[in-house]
Amino acid sequence: MEREVETDAGGVLPEGLGRAIRETAGDIAALLDGATDTSLPVPGLEWTVGETAAHLALANGLMAGLADGAERRYGDGTPQSLAAANARSLAEFPERGAQPLAAMIVEQAAAFLDAVERGAPDRTLLTPLGPMDPAVLASYLLTHMLGHGYDLARAVRRPHMIDRARVELCLPFLKTAMPRVANADAAAGMTARFTLRVRGGGEAFGVTFADGTVEVLPAPPRPSDCTILTEPVTFLLIALGRLGPWQAMARGGVLAWGRKPWLAPRFPTLFTAP
Repeated sequence: MEREVETDAGGVLPEGLGRAIRETAGDIAALLDGATDTSLPVPGLEWTVGETAAHLALANGLMAGLADGAERRYGDGTPQSLAAANARSLAEFPERGAQPLAAMIVEQAAAFLDAVERGAPDRTLLTPLGPMDPAVLASYLLTHMLGHGYDLARAVRRPHMIDRARVELCLPFLKTAMPRVANADAAAGMTARFTLRVRGGGEAFGVTFADGTVEVLPAPPRPSDCTILTEPVTFLLIALGRLGPWQAMARGGVLAWGRKPWLAPRFPTLFTAP
């Protein structure tokens, strides 16, 4: 008899996802509690600590609204349009204080989970990266918070909150998003089959390119040209554009083998991080 998967947030979300969202919001708030100067620059971003925290507060509020069924236009799904929408929203929202923003991040994460719990698990929700069900949208929220939580941790020089369990919970969103954030120019004319494995992170999956068309498969393709094994934190940082493939390989965070192992460093360049 097949084991039933436990869920949280009223049975809508996979086990641990709701808890990970709450805990990550709390971890980000703790980082901000220790931030005495929110005008500090964030490494790798054009934003300050205050602007990054404000973006998180706004994004969590946007996600809570989407989970509640609201239709909110936020770009057209391309990375460029999302960046423009982020800039507009920050310009219209002046709060940069650490304590108020920390409270908003936590409150809006809780509001998101409340909205998910009130709704049906098979709803289709319209998001900045296309239609998703509530579980994938929750994975999106967690991924987004972890990415910018990592940014804030670097800025205030404190440990980040990304770990193997949380990365595994990000995979449903990342698999959904890959075809939507493929770099058409970089992938043009490419035909290749990749197997992706996250160390200790569940089953392997496949990503195929056929003349620029990207498809994510639930299992490895047969045959596979290149198998990429990535340490979990490294996987998420590469996926979010926080770490380059050559850096990751030099640190031992990525291993590759197969008929065409040289394709591994090229793989991340075939996507534009949202």
